[in-house]
Amino acid sequence: ARQMAAVLLRRLLSSAFEEVYPALSPDDQTSIKSGLLLIIQLETQSSMRKKICDIVAELARNLIDEDGNNQWPEVLKFLFDSVSSQNVGLREAALHIFWNFPGVFGNQQQHYLEVIKRMLVQCMQDQEHPSIKTLSARAAAAFVLANEHNLPLLKHFADLLPGILQAVNDSCYQNDDSVLKSLVEIADSVPKYLRPQLEPTLQLSLKLCADASLSNMQRQLALEVIVTLSETAAAMLRRHTNIVAQAIPQMLAMMVDLEEDEDWANADELEDDDFDSNAVAGESALDRMACGLGGKLVLPMIKEHIMQMLQNPDWKYRHAGLMALSAIGEGCHQQMEGILNEIVNFVLLFLQDPHPRVRYAACNAIGQMATDFAPGFQKKFHEKASTALLQTMEDQGNQRVQAHAAAALINFTEDCPKSLLIPYLDNLVKHLHSTMVIKLQELIQKGTKLVLEQVVTSIASVADTAEEKFVPYYDLFMPSLKHIVENAVQKELRLLRGKTIECISLIGLAVGKEKFMQDASDVMQLLLKTQTDFSDLEDDDPQISYMISAWARMCKILGKEFQQYLPVVMGPLMKTASIKPEVALLDTQDMENMSDDDGWEFVNLGDQQSFGIKTAGLEEKATACQMLVTLYVGLNCFISLIMKRVRVAAAESMPLLLECARVRGPEYLTQMWHFMCDALIKAIGTEPDSDVLSEIMHSFAKCIDVMGDGCLNNEHFEELGGILKGKLEEHFKNQELRQVVSFSYQDDNDVYVLTKVSDILHSIFSSYKEKVLPWFERLLPLIVNLICPHRPWPDRQWGLCIFDDIVEHCSPSSFKYAEYFLRPMLQSICDNSPEVRQAAAYGVGVMAQFGGDSYRPFCTEALPLLVRVIQSPDAKTKENVNATENCISAVGKIMKFKPDCVNVEEVLPHWLSWLPLHEDKEEAVYTFNYLCDLIESNNPVVLGPNNSNLPRIFGIIADGEIHEAIKHEDPCIKRLANVVRQVQVSKCL
Repeated sequence: ARQMAAVLLRRLLSSAFEEVYPALSPDDQTSIKSGLLLIIQLETQSSMRKKICDIVAELARNLIDEDGNNQWPEVLKFLFDSVSSQNVGLREAALHIFWNFPGVFGNQQQHYLEVIKRMLVQCMQDQEHPSIKTLSARAAAAFVLANEHNLPLLKHFADLLPGILQAVNDSCYQNDDSVLKSLVEIADSVPKYLRPQLEPTLQLSLKLCADASLSNMQRQLALEVIVTLSETAAAMLRRHTNIVAQAIPQMLAMMVDLEEDEDWANADELEDDDFDSNAVAGESALDRMACGLGGKLVLPMIKEHIMQMLQNPDWKYRHAGLMALSAIGEGCHQQMEGILNEIVNFVLLFLQDPHPRVRYAACNAIGQMATDFAPGFQKKFHEKASTALLQTMEDQGNQRVQAHAAAALINFTEDCPKSLLIPYLDNLVKHLHSTMVIKLQELIQKGTKLVLEQVVTSIASVADTAEEKFVPYYDLFMPSLKHIVENAVQKELRLLRGKTIECISLIGLAVGKEKFMQDASDVMQLLLKTQTDFSDLEDDDPQISYMISAWARMCKILGKEFQQYLPVVMGPLMKTASIKPEVALLDTQDMENMSDDDGWEFVNLGDQQSFGIKTAGLEEKATACQMLVTLYVGLNCFISLIMKRVRVAAAESMPLLLECARVRGPEYLTQMWHFMCDALIKAIGTEPDSDVLSEIMHSFAKCIDVMGDGCLNNEHFEELGGILKGKLEEHFKNQELRQVVSFSYQDDNDVYVLTKVSDILHSIFSSYKEKVLPWFERLLPLIVNLICPHRPWPDRQWGLCIFDDIVEHCSPSSFKYAEYFLRPMLQSICDNSPEVRQAAAYGVGVMAQFGGDSYRPFCTEALPLLVRVIQSPDAKTKENVNATENCISAVGKIMKFKPDCVNVEEVLPHWLSWLPLHEDKEEAVYTFNYLCDLIESNNPVVLGPNNSNLPRIFGIIADGEIHEAIKHEDPCIKRLANVVRQVQVSKCL
């Protein structure tokens, strides 16, 4: 009863302090404060004393005013007296309070800094009382974390780190991982604090990780220190390659820690990964370290280990080796590309391995590589991979392997270019259909559904990629799919039914309205029946998100004919979008008690507090927000909700809402837009989260593109101009702060916001043209500042992009700003940064195309600079190719639109030798169109004497087709086909 009272009092102070405490009389407040301190001194039970200390820390936290004044000075005296006491219990209490609330000294912290340090050092040297040593190390770590931005303080407290490390070691062997967890937090939030003792920190972590006498959790936490540093302090860790080289075998050894399971191969339920297991922890660590440190360091260290594991007679090693290959693909992408042929051929062999779990791991590796190396993987290995996966799907005695082969096939087809998939379509369909028929029978006879779930998704993926080419196979699948939706109504078949609903809607979208209409009525009735029963579905029913997405696709297929279903759809959609998640503010102890409760996720807020949210239903909520078709739900309710993912979903749904409103007519569209516009501009000015802000700004730009000229009134422009000005000023201020503290890196959040400012300006310039320039001039000095030579490359890149848009959309009036951007743009053509070169080259291109006569001299001046970039030895490397292709395109635009600025006959042969363009699809379309212009006009330089250049021209066209440089629906494809056809006719004649 006493412990429960203590817990409830602390929660009351935590959640309702402002409502409860100030309402008490001064005497009652004094009585509570003195009473708590007295109870600590009298308490004999350690667990009860800790709970009272938690209350004291919570009360002290709330009694620090806005100016940092501690309104409870007695608590500081209590801390000083207790930490010097001979009573071990009181010393523990003082340290526990300080650990729980390291900000207890308020604005007097600097005054007491030496006292704090002396107190911690003295306690960490207490050899007689391990609990004091452990608590003082935790308190020291909490103090460091609470002052992570105070660089002088971190430097002053650097000599506490050896004591913390010693406490980590000692406490681990006393079955206590609390100090080790604190070390992980430091590695995550304040890695620079570890720099003076980085080698001992890494050696200790490595030693603990390798010690099999410790618990799995302790070993994983020790590894977490190293892995976290690879993410937060990669440059520091790269200097200690010996540690990395020793850590990698430890991760691989963990991945071998697998249990034999006779029922594994034919289990019908996929259990969630056991994140506490060594195997999962090792794989995750390897993935993160590869991404953090990069493949140049990691791949040479791990390659031989993996090869040895793959040749081991023990299946666990082969399994771990294949899973390791899956894990490192993202981080070692560039280095693995060069040896991908060797890797893939080797992995494919393991699809024939005698052990089913090794075959499963091989499927996993193929599927992961199909994602990590797309679309290159599909282009190089389409025949080998698809054939091998289809054969593996025939492994009838091991349905886990079958299911994973189908999952890998999904990864393969999702990123497979349509032109590559079509030749294999007959074979794919044949295998998928035969497997579906067999598994449908097994569902009826045995109730097994795992493979069928994956096969249905594979069918959906193939149809999604094949599009209209799937029409001949439509009748083969649709009856069985409708049968599943109609009859798979049991609770254990919810996921199968949801995936089948998704499959039907994706097939309908692929084959088009004309073919789908024969089943549209039946499908709509099946969906409506499910929708009618919607109120009976649990919040986390997987059918919900599939249903909502299916409605969106059905709307796209049926168009205006979908309006009749809106009354049925909107109710459940509103219900899903209005789900209110359970949230809780908890201290560390309560969080640990709840962490095993299904569906709870936590975020550490510092000061030993965590914010928890129950995530069941949130994915469905986010999906519903994306599919909202009414303004009120889309904006009024959700743009300001606390949940980040819901705010993002609401922002993402805005362009979709406008498209839906357009169906209702212009009056409804205009009404919706103005309401939406106000909300979005307000959100841009107030959103605190950079990720959400970026999404809101991106959606706002897309909405302007949808609405066009006239969508913003004077009030909108005035408010938006002030907000964008503030965002840019904040960007420069953040950079200045980083320079003050000697941080030279560019913050990703700043860059993301800068890109979205550019997006918004792009949409405004493209919609409003030159009449918006007077409004823009309030931002002009800030944009000019972005392109100064001393600015970081992302600033210069995006500053140039903004001026590119001005030239493209606001010429000839743009020339009045030439004094600000022309010289920096020309100088940037040969910049060290490929991103800056690309922006500058694009600017020259639009200068030639749209700029008018005033830009002629600058086009002439730009030409040799462009050629220098194109002809540099590394021009076509992966990091440089986009910039180079923009240079090639710019040369073409100068020749076409400013031919008097250049000797066209001299430059044309060089330009032809640089074609085709592969990577930049927009510029590729332009260059091919210009090539068609030249051929159709019988340009003698292009055709050559007696048409001798035709083989070269055909080679350029064929190469562009092979690399899918132009989408098949683009009109340029027809022009190229006509060129080829005309040449064939001429030869026949």
